[in-house]
Amino acid sequence: MSLMVECQDQAEIDYYWDALLAAGGTESRCGWLKDRFGVSWQVVSPRLGELLRSTDADQAQRAFDAMMTMAKIDLAVIEAAAKGASNE
Repeated sequence: MSLMVECQDQAEIDYYWDALLAAGGTESRCGWLKDRFGVSWQVVSPRLGELLRSTDADQAQRAFDAMMTMAKIDLAVIEAAAKGASNE
């Protein structure tokens, strides 16, 4: 079984990510984690889905590539990548 938390902004992502990892959870990739009971969760935003489904294939690929480097979703980094900007 896995569950999803759909968050409206980065602050909400941070809140649920930290709460679900508290007391022994483990991070995974692309917004996925396991809580202390072993239940899998994905903490995401509707904005991520919008970027991944962009009609601009290059923009969608850049967003996907950025997401694949993350454990916790960082919307600002994904937005910048989607626009073709570098956060380096």
